This record gives sequence, C-alpha cells and structure tokens, in this order.
Amino acid sequence: MGLRLQQDQIWQKDGRFLQITTLERLAVEYKDMADLETKQGERHVLTKKEFCRLLKGAVLLPPKGRSAE
Repeated sequence: MGLRLQQDQIWQKDGRFLQITTLERLAVEYKDMADLETKQGERHVLTKKEFCRLLKGAVLLPPKGRSAE
C-alpha cells in the first residue's frame, strides 16, 4: 500500500510545499517553496531514504487544480 514517488509531485508539509524536480534511482532533487503561485524556492538534493523521512506527515496534492486553491 506504499505510495510511489514521481517527478513533479508536490507535497505539503508544515505550510511549505516540496516539489520533486528530479527523481533518480538513489537520489531526489526537490524544490522547497513557501508559495505555489510564485514557484520560487531553494533546490535541495537528498537520498530517497532521507526524502521519505522528510515526507512523514506530508500530504500529496492532487495533480490537477493545484494552483486553483
């Protein structure tokens, strides 16, 4: 019942948005954003294991209609 990570997914956690920009076999590059409308944020690289730990308690936003909110 696990969830698969995919490129361009956006997760919300603690008022921040995490967008997966590059998904590799062992690493994840993501952008940490405060606002989805401006899409400005810092890029970070973590191992998949570290990224999954970061996502604990996060909510996956639906792929369509993200910016409508």
